[in-house]
Parts: sequence; C-alpha cells; structure tokens
Amino acid sequence: MRRRSLTILLTGTASDSHTWNLVYLRLFLEERGHRVRCLGPCVPDELLVAACTESAPELVVISSVNGHGYRDGLSAVRSLRSAGLGLPVVVGGKLGVAGRTDPAQRALLLEAGCDAVFDDGDVEALRVFAADLASAVRPPVPALPRIVVPRAVA
Repeated sequence: MRRRSLTILLTGTASDSHTWNLVYLRLFLEERGHRVRCLGPCVPDELLVAACTESAPELVVISSVNGHGYRDGLSAVRSLRSAGLGLPVVVGGKLGVAGRTDPAQRALLLEAGCDAVFDDGDVEALRVFAADLASAVRPPVPALPRIVVPRAVA
C-alpha cells in the first residue's frame, strides 16, 4: 500500500534563531514525499497558532537546537491546544541544556498535548511517526457537487 504524503508545518521555537536544523528537516521530510511549509526560526506562539489555523496542516514539527526546546515547545503546544487545535504536534532536537534527556520535561510536553517528543534530533523516530500518520490518515472525501434544478415557473 502506498503511503499518502502529509502536509507538514515546520517551525523553530520562539527563542531559537538557528536555521540549519530547519533546512535539514525540510529536505528530510520532502525527500520522503511530504509537503512542507517552513515558518522559519524565532516563531512566536501567536504566529504558529495563526499559521495552523489558516493552513490546517496534518502535522506540526517544532524543532529546537538552542537548548530551550522543552520550555519553548511547552509554550507552543499549550498555545495550540488553548486555541482548540487538535492536530498532531511533535517537538524535537536539542531540548535542554544539561546534555541529557529530562524525563520530567518530556512528561510535561506529552501532558500538554505533544503527540511525540524526539530528544537529540531522533530523525528516524520522526520518519516513522510521519509514515505511520500518513498511513493512518485518510484523505478527505470530496463533497459531491450540489445540483440545483430550477423550478418551472407557471
């Protein structure tokens, strides 16, 4: 069975000005057949919510390499969930500054509404997540055109 491609919104976090991670992830996801829109670095929560509301992506990928991904990711996902957006959201990259994963921070991200947390840039786990999501998501059924038959005037 051929997997369907996803429409993915890729973004950096509010405090992260790095771009190489976004370039890499965009290429990585596009090479797997997904359509990717990248908001770029230093994306405030309000812009992320507006972009998701406007374009309704099938997956949001939040990437951070400055070590503040736990904090910024938590703020971003809380903003998305507060806005009533139930779309799948994942956070990954260098999420903390301690040089090791933090199970408590990971749990907070999941409790806040992240569907997955990929510490240390686990792109293989992201690939599997996106592929599984693409297999599970059914394409929308197009609405049948409504036919209006004019009434005869007597």
